[in-house]
Amino acid sequence: MPSVSQLTHELEEFMLAPRRGPGVCRRCFNLTEGYDWCWPCLHGGHCLDAVVPISYSVSGGPLHAMLAGYKRTCGPQARAFEIRLAAVLWRYLELHEQCIAHAVSVEHFDLVTTVPSSDWARDLRHPLRRVVGQLTEPVRDRYHRLLRRSAVPSQPREFDARRFEICRELDGGSVLLIDDTWTTGANAQSAAAALKAAGALAVAAVVIGRYLNEDWQDNRTRLRALPRPFRWETCALEDH
Repeated sequence: MPSVSQLTHELEEFMLAPRRGPGVCRRCFNLTEGYDWCWPCLHGGHCLDAVVPISYSVSGGPLHAMLAGYKRTCGPQARAFEIRLAAVLWRYLELHEQCIAHAVSVEHFDLVTTVPSSDWARDLRHPLRRVVGQLTEPVRDRYHRLLRRSAVPSQPREFDARRFEICRELDGGSVLLIDDTWTTGANAQSAAAALKAAGALAVAAVVIGRYLNEDWQDNRTRLRALPRPFRWETCALEDH
């Protein structure tokens, strides 16, 4: 079995590390037309205390295909995708979880959980729980299923504090929320709203891929300007 370092080394050539700066959303690292906030972050929920994408996930790119494929395929191919995504989380959290905790003013994260699917039937078999709760060593002993899809109807890709319900009450403490993909952030922000309503004092999100449409406006040029190669030692919050 390849090591975490070997598995992640294979992915470095197409991973793109988000960076703060002009034309980058201050919350989710979306690329903007010179604005400090992208439209979903400006008009959606603001329940997360920090959002940290590991890499941009470019439309049609290898990471985007992997993040879609681990949910849509089955058998050995799905397992291979899960192992690689777990390796990405493992290596990143091993290096940067403390940085994320510092950004939200806590010593450490007491609990780790995942963002449920907005589709109830799909959430029952969502592989992200296996990736985080079984395969990612730095967090698996703290992993708990804290959220599930509620019966309340809600609009997709729109913040709704009622979308998820809590599986158990929280007596304070901090939660590290993990998701595979961030597009508008509606699911992650809705999940954070439920966690805070249940008693969590601080909630930060780590997402494997911050989705970007390469063909949207000037994204192609902006993506080409990002630093390469991908460096695991660099955290998007390093200048926080």
